[in-house]
Amino acid sequence: MTAQESHSWVVMKFGGVSVAEPERWTTIARLAKARLDAGQRVLIVHSALSGVSNALEALPIAALAGDGEKAVAAIIDRHRAFAAEAGFDAGTHLKDLFDHLERLTAGIGLVGEASARVRAEILSLGELMASRLGLACLQAEGLTPEPLDAREALSALHDGSDTRDYLANACADGPDPELQGRLDGVQLALTQGFIARNGRGETVLLGRGGSDTSAAYFAAKLEAAELEIWTDVPGLFSADPRLTEGARHLRALSYEEAQEIATMGGKVLHPGSIGPARRALIPVSVRSTLRPDWPGTRITSEPGDDAPRLKAVSVKSGVRLVVMEGSGMWRRPGFLADVFACFKACEVSVDLVSTSETNVTVSLDPDPGLDQARLDRLRAALEPLCRVQIIENAAAVSLIGYGVRRILHQLAPALEAFQDKPIRLVTQAANDLNFTVVVDEGEGRTLAARLHEDLISPAPESPVFGPSWAELNAPISDRPARPAPWWASKRDALIGKASETGGLYVYDLETVSARARAVAGIKSLERAFYAMKANNHPDVLATIREAGLGFECVSPGEIARLREVFPDLDPREVLFTPNFAHRGEYEAAREFGCWVTIDGVHPLEHWADVFNSAEVILRVNPDRPRGHHDHVKTAGPKAKFGIPLADLAQAKAAADAAGAKVIGLHAHAGSGVTEAGHWREIGAILAEAAKAFPDVEILNVGGGLGVPDSADAPVLDLGAVDTDLARLKKAAPGYRIWMEPGRYPVAEAGVLLSRVMQVKTAYGARFIGLGTGMNSLIRPALYGARHEIVNLSRLDEPAEGLASVVGPICESADLLGAERLLPETREGDVMLIAEAGAYGAVMASRYNLREPAGEDVI
Repeated sequence: MTAQESHSWVVMKFGGVSVAEPERWTTIARLAKARLDAGQRVLIVHSALSGVSNALEALPIAALAGDGEKAVAAIIDRHRAFAAEAGFDAGTHLKDLFDHLERLTAGIGLVGEASARVRAEILSLGELMASRLGLACLQAEGLTPEPLDAREALSALHDGSDTRDYLANACADGPDPELQGRLDGVQLALTQGFIARNGRGETVLLGRGGSDTSAAYFAAKLEAAELEIWTDVPGLFSADPRLTEGARHLRALSYEEAQEIATMGGKVLHPGSIGPARRALIPVSVRSTLRPDWPGTRITSEPGDDAPRLKAVSVKSGVRLVVMEGSGMWRRPGFLADVFACFKACEVSVDLVSTSETNVTVSLDPDPGLDQARLDRLRAALEPLCRVQIIENAAAVSLIGYGVRRILHQLAPALEAFQDKPIRLVTQAANDLNFTVVVDEGEGRTLAARLHEDLISPAPESPVFGPSWAELNAPISDRPARPAPWWASKRDALIGKASETGGLYVYDLETVSARARAVAGIKSLERAFYAMKANNHPDVLATIREAGLGFECVSPGEIARLREVFPDLDPREVLFTPNFAHRGEYEAAREFGCWVTIDGVHPLEHWADVFNSAEVILRVNPDRPRGHHDHVKTAGPKAKFGIPLADLAQAKAAADAAGAKVIGLHAHAGSGVTEAGHWREIGAILAEAAKAFPDVEILNVGGGLGVPDSADAPVLDLGAVDTDLARLKKAAPGYRIWMEPGRYPVAEAGVLLSRVMQVKTAYGARFIGLGTGMNSLIRPALYGARHEIVNLSRLDEPAEGLASVVGPICESADLLGAERLLPETREGDVMLIAEAGAYGAVMASRYNLREPAGEDVI
């Protein structure tokens, strides 16, 4: 460290997870003390407590719905709990801010609207409350930070009054003698990210995630020696680790590379934070408070390696495209100028651009102020010039690194991934840093994972590439440790069951019972029906019935299986929900006497006699698709299931004409949902639709309860689901709430066992070949599903490196798990594929004339 650096400022920014608990501030104090002891001056910039900004963002909606007091109380309780854990009184430090929050919320409820100005004021309170708490924590650690209100130091560039000016403003970033003078003699200061002030003295925001940008502004204004971004991950990676565990740690990047990664979908660093640091030539370090000794990623004016090289694959979802077509643009001077004048006039910012003789396609920058009204104005402005189509929900997949043009030949094998995929737009950046394609959103993550696997994962460690996410034993998390899976304690019994060839599914009936009873224990549910298409093993069915669940069936064959297993079956234990079924299936279901769900208007209109005097449930398509892949989304315009909301009047008329009584409405949006409020949202949609059906008494909110597929995956809180459903029942009294989980009761209870047949290495990649593959478990190939995979024979041995686990089927898609961190593995070892109890054996085949895995229970 030079003498000049020893007296310079270091700006340290800490994100929401890093400030969420008092113990985190102990870490912050230790890091600040180390820099103070080295003779540096420290400015701490922080975010709101983790999750608080989301709660504050949702607060106006709750206030308008009459739930403002409850939402405010939850936010206040969060800060009181923090203060209590830290050992001081929240009221002493935060009462004025609590009162202000309550007044703002009451005002929204009173006037019936929430302006952008008020929303900005509400959101700013997250940082301001965290600042008071953080100041007290640092003082308790023996530090004496100077508090600084960021709004007194950061002046917004835009003084307008539209949504963007209040919620996504910007600031100047040059040296600031006034701020430097104000902090003259100060060794440690504490301020907020995310907030600034406009020329009228009003609070404005710098966009969600804007605390990184705030820190960069402060660093530039103070001419700091270093900007440190402290978050909950140990630096930047070559891909989102949720996309692939093979994502490589990036040790060094240039400003330009970091900017591309952040702009094109990277979540760790806000894109707006790079520019101020680059213009001031301030080095940026991205580090983790959960692993403070790890060096993280260093960003400077020089790349870690100037050879042509891909360094990252990113995917940005929710991309909106504007497609402009017409022969009138051919050889027309000034056409593009006319087009972009329309975008400027409508204040719509363009990101990617692709042109041809008769087509111009652009993607739009994310903009919280870009509402439908402005899009309509844009369309109206463009239509005199060309035909206009706006495409929603696309995904931009970007390859990032220096010298993309010089390594295009390396892309050829990977570009096979684009075969048969609709490509909406292709661009190559003029700075030779970025090659981007835009595809349908459902294809984005799968495509990005494939490109990363082919182009980046094999790279050796270097000044740029560090170890993989998996090799770092990441993610490093402060979540409570999850209990050990059942198969760890029953390891010896499972190894004894594994056959020498092929595979074997094993279901733990204790786990089936526990999961089914957990669903049955949701107090707000009147009934739950297990979607038996997930697993129809007789012992599994018996365990689920014993737990108190009914059965949802989608075919006569499933009903027949139930009647075979349970001779005493009550027809009202069965909910029949077929899709595009033959007339005879409905006739048989009516004869049997079970509940019947109809998911189209056709049966009512064309087979009216079948439903005369019948009580039926109508399946609704709520246009709320959910799930990690298109093939598990069962709602929305691309789904074949259900009756669109707009067609319910037609369905009611058909039911009335047939003499059928509609007693329930049902919707199922997709699978793998972990947000507890999802089923309340679906129920609210059904309750609104039910107003047109006087006999409806049942609201079936569907299934899709998410199951974690790795140790760090989000876990669905059934208690929170129950709470949200109770709110639904309070808002829509008089209805019985049903649910139909499939994966949840059985997925974690099942494992697929198979022995290792061969191990080989090819071009630096290691493959572990099992005795069974996609003939037994097709979910990874069909859905891009992820299953945890372990070497059961060597469960306690340390990992040696990454390997892809494959099967013996003659298909490139026979990949059970890519780039998994596994111990040294040998022929004959027993491999275990977890979370395989649902949609495993029931979807198996004899492809290649290989027998699929058998089934057993334990």
